[in-house]
Amino acid sequence: MSPRMLRLLGDDPDAPFPPTCDALDNPNGLLAAGGGLEPKRLLRAYRLGIFPWYPEHSQHILWWSPAPRCVISPNRVHLSRRTRRRFNSGNYELTLDRSFSEVIHACAAPRAGENGTWITPEMERAYTCLHEMGCAHSLEVWLDGELAGGIYGLAMGAVFFGESMFSNVTDGSKIALVALCRLLDSAGFGLLDCQVGNPHLYSMGAENLGREEFESLLAHLLDKPERWKFGPETRFESRW
Repeated sequence: MSPRMLRLLGDDPDAPFPPTCDALDNPNGLLAAGGGLEPKRLLRAYRLGIFPWYPEHSQHILWWSPAPRCVISPNRVHLSRRTRRRFNSGNYELTLDRSFSEVIHACAAPRAGENGTWITPEMERAYTCLHEMGCAHSLEVWLDGELAGGIYGLAMGAVFFGESMFSNVTDGSKIALVALCRLLDSAGFGLLDCQVGNPHLYSMGAENLGREEFESLLAHLLDKPERWKFGPETRFESRW
């Protein structure tokens, strides 16, 4: 265990976060605990490369800044041949911000083999508030009129911070992710932050960046004009 001490945040949403270099090594990236999920605090955290994770039985919100950081360059995302055939089938409808509440609620459902979820009702309310402010967005995948997959996160500058995704059909989340990346690439986004990697993400082109490289790139891209100009009326290309 790292000898560094975990900072406990107070109720003041303007209270500063510790430097990200103070994050623990074990568990990787744990930086602080406590505080609330006020929009001001959340938006400031993301600008610093910090995000909340609220284990079901934790007494406090936990704030994280892991290293290395898993990211996707939107122009480098790729699909397997099988998933590309599904993407090109014409069977799926893609939409933006039409069902944010449904997407985050589906993401909050426990995964197979899991008993709980980190997306608590408090987290759902906080990100729904950010959505109503125009900061958080969802991409929905529909099949035969039913929600088949989706992803949600925050758009800031030329960065999209991916929070979670779900799938109710085979490859539903992959279709959501690649559709989002193509949209981001078309608008000049330079980064999709995936936070922590897994085989699913690496198979689609995700890579790991060290802390210094990630935070330098993050600062550069956040300094760019807002790139998110999309809405429910956005139309997607039907083929990859």
